[in-house]
Amino acid sequence: MKMRAGYSQLKPVVLICIINSCFYASCQLSELQVCKLCKGKIQNDTAVGRFCAKWAGRIDGRCCLGKENTTEHEYILGLDLSNCSLTHVEELHGASTTLIIDLSLNPIVNISDTTFQGFIQMNYMILPGDIVCPGGNTSWQKVEVKKGNRLCEGQKNMCNQTEQQSLNCPENSLCAPYGPGFFECICADNHHGYKCLRAGEFPALQVFGPLGTSTVVISFLLWVTQRRKAKSH
Repeated sequence: MKMRAGYSQLKPVVLICIINSCFYASCQLSELQVCKLCKGKIQNDTAVGRFCAKWAGRIDGRCCLGKENTTEHEYILGLDLSNCSLTHVEELHGASTTLIIDLSLNPIVNISDTTFQGFIQMNYMILPGDIVCPGGNTSWQKVEVKKGNRLCEGQKNMCNQTEQQSLNCPENSLCAPYGPGFFECICADNHHGYKCLRAGEFPALQVFGPLGTSTVVISFLLWVTQRRKAKSH
């Protein structure tokens, strides 16, 4: 069981979400890149294909996409990277919302321990038979090897697996799952800072105000520079 480095605060999450929305286009690009990691598209008779049909998803390359009810934004429900000649799995940007991943039929040598950090909804994985489930067998409800593949089913909540939770997360913080074998400590209300030791509201304006201002100034300077270059040509 591993803890994610650092401590999160509940209050700044709203501001971070607003900032993230400004990069909506780049997030879409990341998702498309994951869907096109190898040629072909999801077949209907595969595990991810059957899952996608059950969830009424839309197939795009190697991804099964679903839609959010409120924003109509598409997100990845399933990811099929089987038979893609992958030897290493290190980064799967944009796929943290997936419920199922198929990595079978690949000559995988290593999967980074941090690859699936943040994949809190992932509930089913298909791996080559000699690859261990992320987080180890104790991170899953059921692990079995079948037809040469390792099946990892039912991701466990790491916050419910330890009798020493109070020792892992400091006082004034809450444990939250953060992917197979990982958890993170989130500061409770009215606490923030290192190990959630500071009481009171998080100084969001003081922290993000100067950052936002500097971003605007730098963007403006870059725009002016590009304009001058365009005129010179």
